Amino acid sequence: PLDNKEETAAAKCTQLCLGESLSISDLECSLCIRMFFEPVTTPCGHTFCKECLERCLDHRPNCPLCKQSLREYLKAGRYSLTVLLQDIMLATFPTQLAERRELHRAEMAELSNLTKNIPIFVCTMSFPGIPCPLHVFEPRYRLMIRRCQESGTRRFGMCIYENGKSFADYGCMLEIRQVELLADGRSLVDTIGRQRFRVLSRGHRDGYHTADIEYLEDKKVSGEELQELQCLHESTYRLAQRFCEHGDLTSRHILMQHGPLPEKEEDIQASADGPTWCWWLISILPLDPSYQLNLFSCTSLRSRLAQLQRILTALLQQPP
Repeated sequence: PLDNKEETAAAKCTQLCLGESLSISDLECSLCIRMFFEPVTTPCGHTFCKECLERCLDHRPNCPLCKQSLREYLKAGRYSLTVLLQDIMLATFPTQLAERRELHRAEMAELSNLTKNIPIFVCTMSFPGIPCPLHVFEPRYRLMIRRCQESGTRRFGMCIYENGKSFADYGCMLEIRQVELLADGRSLVDTIGRQRFRVLSRGHRDGYHTADIEYLEDKKVSGEELQELQCLHESTYRLAQRFCEHGDLTSRHILMQHGPLPEKEEDIQASADGPTWCWWLISILPLDPSYQLNLFSCTSLRSRLAQLQRILTALLQQPP
């Protein structure tokens, strides 16, 4: 067996031999024209960066070079790295490989900022603490969801479309709880609402919208004001219970879909977004999206409860 010195010498010799016969351009991905990062090889024998191939398969299930169908490969949902190629790159161009890894790490760090250039899904109203199931099929959103998972944040913003703008001025951060990948690359994404935010500026990245944001927070009250707020909270919650128990057929159907009215919280000011049951109610009530947005952007719990009280009273007075 070789001792350590001989092993090192053999490794150096291999590196020299490989280095003489290979150039950096031999180890470049034909899609991004950069050194391979996490190279994967398709059944038809072509090699690409894992991320580059995934982005191509978002659009059509064929090899980007020879156009052979990769439906079965996509269906398997697994991309095994080409280990030999990784080893060759490490042996011949360790410095360049380290630089390529650093570039990828910097890109991921940029994607994990949760106030600057956050990805925006333009679709539906979503609310703090309320589940929001999504069916993701557009290539731009497939890329966006993958990036949210790879960067580790598992979060993105949800806004509704607004006339004259690409999306509304207010939205809700969603957290990905689970992703079920379908055989053709589409996915069913289970998310839940987190913090509300205000859009400060709009941008784009690779086909999807982005925004710089600031988070919203309900104004805190104390003393006599807090006592009044607690009374208003109690009476509005009782109305909500009555509405859930005595609502019409449409409301009962909604309850079957959305589950029961959430329990009251001990401290109504504990969350920056106020009690979850309010958001649950706003999400099921027959309200125009522009009115929902108005309630959503309000940072006074008192005002939100007073408006809910008026709506519930009106709905309960309607004949069945």
